[in-house]
Amino acid sequence: MSVNHSGWTVKFLAVIRYELLWNLRKKKFLGMLIVAFALATLSLALNHIAYALGGPPVELNPDFVINSNAGLSGFVFVLFAIVTTMNIISAEFESGTIVPLLAKPVSRTTIFLGKLFAAFLTLLATYAFLMIYMTVGGFVVFGPQNNLHLVPLFLVGALFSTLIWIAIVLFFGTLFRSSLIAAFGALGIWIGTTIIGSIIGILAGQGWIFTYIPGSGNQGFANGSPSPLGPIGTAVSTGTDSIGSNLINYILHPSWEITYYKINIAGTTPDQVQWVRLYSEPFSNVILTSIAVALVYFIVFVAISWYVFRRAQITE
Repeated sequence: MSVNHSGWTVKFLAVIRYELLWNLRKKKFLGMLIVAFALATLSLALNHIAYALGGPPVELNPDFVINSNAGLSGFVFVLFAIVTTMNIISAEFESGTIVPLLAKPVSRTTIFLGKLFAAFLTLLATYAFLMIYMTVGGFVVFGPQNNLHLVPLFLVGALFSTLIWIAIVLFFGTLFRSSLIAAFGALGIWIGTTIIGSIIGILAGQGWIFTYIPGSGNQGFANGSPSPLGPIGTAVSTGTDSIGSNLINYILHPSWEITYYKINIAGTTPDQVQWVRLYSEPFSNVILTSIAVALVYFIVFVAISWYVFRRAQITE
């Protein structure tokens, strides 16, 4: 048993090494670091650019790092998932390298898991670099920062938020054996859920549905109250894209109640928009639900992708 286990580990690590070296040759990892560096630098320099163009002066902000989510958001999660995963399976079919790869004495399951884990390591390294850079940059640009001990918690949340998109990209890429379909399929889902979810949530009051769909989810307000200009309070997104920021806010504000509203179209006039309170729930429910949704979607899509890859017919 130990010999077989050792043999599987060696093959698994060999697949990971193969995938990481492939990423280096294709400069994928370097490209991800450049994109992360550019996004973080833009976030740090934005206030200075505005000041140079006649905006207000840059002031010290001890909460910049925590409030900026290290420069990561829903679209960035999808972007990194696409770059990391769009061709780990599909490119092997497109280029024909799947034939010599499967000819090696390594099971398809080992290949699949090794490639997936290599994508995770690439993502982890990129996010770690980004958060270290944002932490140091925030200290230099905006002065000493508060609650820096919570930054690793956001790293965990960012990984959760991205893994669900990795699973979706992997699903499209494995099922259709096309890197383009993998990329546009995941991007289309994110755009659709973001736009449609906002409209349905505000107008129909049925945004709770999107809490159980990957993306930004429903929008509520902590300690909210209605007003003619819209609900007053701290906006909170319930979706899988906000796991990291919600975890940090829960540590800082564990007693928050999240309240949801919709626009009452019948009672709205040209001079005043009428907002109606729908319901409230504890902040802890929001976080646990989003984590559970992320795990379920990740397991389901990865399992389907693994099954399709195992059953795929290979023709030379």
